[in-house]
Amino acid sequence: MKALHDDCERFEIFPPGHIYSSKAGGMRRWYNPPWYSEAIPSTPYDPLALRQAFECAVIKRLMSDVPFGVLLSGGLDSSLVASVASRYLEGTKAAREWGPKLHSFSIGLQGSPDLIAAKEVAESLGTIHHEFHFSVQDGVDAIEDVIYHIETFDVTTVRASVPMFLMSRKIKSLGVKMVLSGEGADEIFGGYLYFHKAPNKEEFHRETCRKIKALHLYDCLRANKATAAWGLEVRVPFLDKNFINAAMEIDPEWKMHILYRQKEQFSDGVGYNWIDQLKGYAAEHVTDTMITNAKFVYPDNTPTTKEAYFYRMIFERYFPQVTCLYAS
Repeated sequence: MKALHDDCERFEIFPPGHIYSSKAGGMRRWYNPPWYSEAIPSTPYDPLALRQAFECAVIKRLMSDVPFGVLLSGGLDSSLVASVASRYLEGTKAAREWGPKLHSFSIGLQGSPDLIAAKEVAESLGTIHHEFHFSVQDGVDAIEDVIYHIETFDVTTVRASVPMFLMSRKIKSLGVKMVLSGEGADEIFGGYLYFHKAPNKEEFHRETCRKIKALHLYDCLRANKATAAWGLEVRVPFLDKNFINAAMEIDPEWKMHILYRQKEQFSDGVGYNWIDQLKGYAAEHVTDTMITNAKFVYPDNTPTTKEAYFYRMIFERYFPQVTCLYAS
């Protein structure tokens, strides 16, 4: 929106997987995979077939004419990407030009869960690991720039985008221009903690479908825009179309029993103190009276917390048109 908001009065989201037809006078969806209907699949889990689909998705994204690496949080998703990438890197054109060892990157507050786990995985895989630290003040100072670049005031997205934004700047300064990342796995396999509350496999599957369909509004928005702000390209093997189709064909009963390190939101994994400090900072800038009158100041998508109100104020300074709210 930042390139358009000075010249346009109305904004609409151009949905992923759609085309616009001026003759038909609207959007038409062309991407229509089998899982999109949310019909419950019954294909038995085949670990070899799923592994092959994932490896192909990672190998496909190793084609590069620029130095690259992998974002590593130490969780299952990014660790799998790093493992396959490091295994197949040797012998590729990229390895001949940039070296046979994979570079991995992580960020967090000093002593954060992600930094500890990522270091263990990096040592196990033998990657050239780069560990970046940021302070709460570094993060707070970056909030305005982050909201400008990611073009949203969604609370969880802003929280997670700040460390990714800071890390992307550091990665780009090293000359790296592309990174692999693990976005999409939790949506496909039901990796979030609340999936354990699914009453049955049917609801479990429908929720994974809904989460995938909304990725462009949340995790993919963060991964794309927080990195693009610094000219860094991010590639997401889990969202390879062939891999998604293979994974979403599996009987969801199998997905309800997945081994995992307790899932941390990226904003939690970089350090639990990060979110508490953000809330405290917002509370210093938003009064109780402002929250009480929020429904009058922001009648559309009214913020209900001081943190949400604070992000909304920043967002509307950059994107004042009302229709920007529905394209963010």
